[in-house]
Amino acid sequence: MVLPSLSIGAGVGVILSAAFLYVEVGRFATPQVSVTLFEERREIFAYTAGLFVGIPFAVLFILYSLSMSNGALPWALLFLGGLVGGTELAQWALLRSAYWGRTASSPFYALGFRAAIGGIISLAIVAQYLGGTTLTWDGILLVLLQSGAVVALEVTGALFSLPPGGPEGRTGGGPLPAAVFSAVGFFLLGLGPLAGEAGSFGGAALAGLGALYLYRRFRLRLALIPPPGAALQPELPDEPAAYGRTKARRP
Repeated sequence: MVLPSLSIGAGVGVILSAAFLYVEVGRFATPQVSVTLFEERREIFAYTAGLFVGIPFAVLFILYSLSMSNGALPWALLFLGGLVGGTELAQWALLRSAYWGRTASSPFYALGFRAAIGGIISLAIVAQYLGGTTLTWDGILLVLLQSGAVVALEVTGALFSLPPGGPEGRTGGGPLPAAVFSAVGFFLLGLGPLAGEAGSFGGAALAGLGALYLYRRFRLRLALIPPPGAALQPELPDEPAAYGRTKARRP
């Protein structure tokens, strides 16, 4: 039998992550644009893969938060390192796969993958709170704020982790800076046991707003990605080719 806390947590996590894909990634799909800049089936599969891959990272986040609650800072840092390092490693593997990572549209698939991971961690946050002894409106508001901050951290980390360069000419970024950024964000989310209720709200708000600020800087990359299949575009030759053959434009 599924616990109500898990069902509610799953609803919150899926709503947050799926809403991000619908609103943000959907901006680059028809009919919002003339040609969808990614393959929609691969995007759905990347999101589904993130839901399964996110399970061990949700466990690491729970262990991290429990260690912070118990004042076991060395263990907390160990679990935090496993969380952010494992997430970066998972995205690295995704973007080097033959299915998701060999096209210019791979940033979209990384976004779907990391959004799903954020949704599963949000599930753990909500389920952990609902499994407690007392529920308050302040507590409910806090876990919703933390859940939103987690999804924001994950999707920002997805673009931050991409190598420098790209069509927008970005000079910074990569897995290591992205891991440091995520570690700082998740550390702020774990300040509650050390800083009290005000610190919990402040840390979650700072992590979420910082992630949103950086995401607005990185999202330019998405608009400059060519649509799938744009590498070769047929064109009419200036002169009739021999034997009725046509030329092709190459990048």
